[in-house]
Amino acid sequence: MMGFFKKIFGTAQGRLLGRYGKLVAKVNAWEKTFSSLTEEQLVEKTASFKERHQQGESLDALLPEAYALVKVACQKLFGTDVHVSGYSQKWDMIPYDVQILGAIAMHYGSIAEMQTGEGKTLTAAMPLYLNALSQKPVHLITVNDYLAKRDCEWIGSIFRKLGITVEALTSQTPHQDRKRVYRADIVYGTSSEFGFDYLRDNSMAHHSNEQCQRGHYFAIVDEVDSILVDEARTPLIISGPSATSRQMYDELKDSVLHLVKLQRDLCNKFATDARKTLDQLGFLVEDTTGAPTTEKKKLSKTEEAELIQAYKYLWLVGKGTPHNKVLKRLKEYPDVRAEIEKWETYFHGEPNKEERLETLAKLYIIVDERNNEYELTDLGINSWIQHGEHHAMNDFVMLDLGHEYALIDNDPALSDQEKMHKKVALREEDALRKERAHNLRQLFRAHLLMEKDIDYIVQEKKIIIIDENTGRPQPGRRFSDGLHQAIEAKENVPIQQETQTYATITLQNYFRMYEKLAGMTGTAMTEANELKQIYNLEVLAIPTHRRCVREDFDDEVYMTEREKYNAIVKDLTALYAEGRPVLIGTESVDVSEKLSRILKQHKLPHTVLNAKNHAHEAEIIANAGQKGAITVATNMAGRGTDIKLSEGVALLGGLHVMGTTRHQSRRIDRQLRGRSARQGDPGSSKFYVSFEDSLMRLFASPKLTAFLQRFRPPEGEPISAPILNRSIETAQKRIEQRNYSMRKHTLEYDDVMNKQRQEIYAFRNEILKTNDTITVCYDLLETLCERSVHQHFVNKQSLWNLQGFCDWVVSHFPVSIIPKDLDDDYITVDDIKTRTMTLIIDAFKKKLDHEADTIAMVQENAGKEVNPVAILQEVIKSLLISNIDKQWQEHLLAIDHLRTDVNLRVVGQKDPLLEFKHEAFVLFDQFTTHLKTEIAHALFKFEMIPPQVKQLKDSIQRVQKRPSFPRFFEPKAPVISHHDEGKTI
Repeated sequence: MMGFFKKIFGTAQGRLLGRYGKLVAKVNAWEKTFSSLTEEQLVEKTASFKERHQQGESLDALLPEAYALVKVACQKLFGTDVHVSGYSQKWDMIPYDVQILGAIAMHYGSIAEMQTGEGKTLTAAMPLYLNALSQKPVHLITVNDYLAKRDCEWIGSIFRKLGITVEALTSQTPHQDRKRVYRADIVYGTSSEFGFDYLRDNSMAHHSNEQCQRGHYFAIVDEVDSILVDEARTPLIISGPSATSRQMYDELKDSVLHLVKLQRDLCNKFATDARKTLDQLGFLVEDTTGAPTTEKKKLSKTEEAELIQAYKYLWLVGKGTPHNKVLKRLKEYPDVRAEIEKWETYFHGEPNKEERLETLAKLYIIVDERNNEYELTDLGINSWIQHGEHHAMNDFVMLDLGHEYALIDNDPALSDQEKMHKKVALREEDALRKERAHNLRQLFRAHLLMEKDIDYIVQEKKIIIIDENTGRPQPGRRFSDGLHQAIEAKENVPIQQETQTYATITLQNYFRMYEKLAGMTGTAMTEANELKQIYNLEVLAIPTHRRCVREDFDDEVYMTEREKYNAIVKDLTALYAEGRPVLIGTESVDVSEKLSRILKQHKLPHTVLNAKNHAHEAEIIANAGQKGAITVATNMAGRGTDIKLSEGVALLGGLHVMGTTRHQSRRIDRQLRGRSARQGDPGSSKFYVSFEDSLMRLFASPKLTAFLQRFRPPEGEPISAPILNRSIETAQKRIEQRNYSMRKHTLEYDDVMNKQRQEIYAFRNEILKTNDTITVCYDLLETLCERSVHQHFVNKQSLWNLQGFCDWVVSHFPVSIIPKDLDDDYITVDDIKTRTMTLIIDAFKKKLDHEADTIAMVQENAGKEVNPVAILQEVIKSLLISNIDKQWQEHLLAIDHLRTDVNLRVVGQKDPLLEFKHEAFVLFDQFTTHLKTEIAHALFKFEMIPPQVKQLKDSIQRVQKRPSFPRFFEPKAPVISHHDEGKTI
């Protein structure tokens, strides 16, 4: 029925494309009008468009003319040399109608889904130019520095011809140049550079001149699914050295390694014993084709018990060391695989949970590979205590501070001073225990769940993260929460100092700051729902310029990795003999290097592109279309360089793409396939899958095992059936849903922080941009005083605490006030506030007058004329900013601890997110009060010091071996500096 209605009324996408198609016709009509313009007139037209927009004409109205002008600029460039990435190339691009269609969709805030090779880079030029006419910030966000620089040079040729400025923002751009870069009409850069600049502007700049960004108006995100979906799981974090560090990775790593080795040896024994039992019972045989199979036999009761124990052991090995080689080999037997899965089903039954726990208790550690978690058993904990140092028994026991404090308070033998010392020592002991337990957790995580050449690589005695989505190295980035230090300890490289979060934001919340957001990619439809929900972005599929003629073969599914790689080599040898270029996509560095070794053994010349040699990325990809070329590459998402076929290759069938496994996301499979058959070229693709691949092992349906028991193919032959295709796609959907839940979870927590971040950044920016910080101080002192008044006074019947209020005032400000001063039968709460504020403000004015006199005296002696008030304004601005930054960092640390703590509330059947929202609000309220109090203290403590006095104090400090303090401030004042060198990314 729905199909019938669609035939009559069309789809929403079809109607939208039809509407935009009419605009394409208008663009082409204007192009004919503009085609006779000279190059000088093109620039004049741009100035005219800007003027018309300033006078009220909308960008929508200007769209046909602006897009036509871009098309004319491309025509003017045709055949000319453009210098890109160190060499010159001929300009040969003029937008097709489908590219104009995609450009219109992006201007109206949609994601244009355009197939690989359809010219997305050129398509983006049109909406970028149109929105730059507003003279507001326009950004093109791409996936790496190379593409940002290349596209700025390449597509920038159009903009420069039209009188529009364009710049590239990369990790190599010096900080002092970034303000100039952001002044350009259009800026090309990566998501992390834009995000980190936002954080630096709002958490590190000590003067408005140090801020580089000028707002967030319009952004186009290239490879939008990669950036807004895949990368969005990890927030951007600026961190620096932690003020207090108790890291114990070095002293704990040997003990952790010992326990991990015990677990590995135990599981090896279980697996070997199980295999021996199955062999002795005659269960493991091979059929006439050499394929592993099992034989049904009648067994005695004793033999039956031995068989059951063998399968239990194998199930247990899967929970202790999932990558055990003996287990992997035994799973090639369909009946063995089925029996292991039967035990998995059995132990998940409610009546068998006790037996499950008893069985798992034989392990030291339980590894949950699917959820990326682990758990120590009682056996593991006992082994840790026996093998560890004398205090290892406390590693899994946390102190109940409330109970311990009560014991101290109730001890009559202790004086108040002794009680205080005991409590301080107890707090220190508690902090040490928590830090040691945390280091321990991360070391186990590093050993059990983080794999070298998959999650990270080791280069020049450093741990370099590998981006799981693009396969690129991420130098400069570190795993958070001490995990990076744990991996450094595991790999025996120098352990870096622990860091503390200074500023953080999720990519979702950063991109939602833009007034207008658009995107482009070859694969977004599978994530259309998430992009609509989180970013309010519609996905519009743009037709191809030429029909895609790629042949996508059915997947070939093998029982084992060994058979899969043999099949890949066999097919590859045949293709190489034909001279067809082949692109082989792998999911990790480890797999690409393993495949490379296999190809070398078979004397197949090839090139490898992975995180270890990504510097030659563009060159490798550009040559991948040469006759007979074999290219082994990790994930191809967002490579940004087309694979162009050399002469004669099209006649051979074009580029053939091989996938060595199905990826966890269907989009990455589509991106890999999309590398062949660009712009009507011929091409083909095929994926090779084995039941040992992590996707099949962890997420495929158990029904497959029953299928394999009936249809186990001969050794080396693939399995082909619709149930397999459905099972693979279902497994991918499960992972995509799980990853979406993780991203949503991250965003929900950051949404709470986002409100706080916006408030504190707005306050900080207000101070940076104001020229009258003294008035800000008056307002802040008044707010603080008013809050205290309301805490101590309501009315004389319910709350009227004169003594408490006077004590508060005297303890926080250098003023004299006693209850008698406010003891008046007719005095109101407002009167109390007014009288107190008058005292505080008068004291503050005297303080400022005294400091201004000191400045004037120093400058008079130096023979200079200055305005002391202007200097004071700047000093106070620095004082305010430094206090905001210090307290905000401490607040972020408290929030980090809260995030960890609230997860335990699940035990009490409470929603962690609701608990987090409530307690984060309380913490922020406490933070704002504490911040104002600390600023108030600092305002009355700072002191301008004449040079002679400072020299004397410096001498005293050197004698006492104490650090010197900045000029103009006495030692008791907080350190105020315009260049906080402690903050690093």
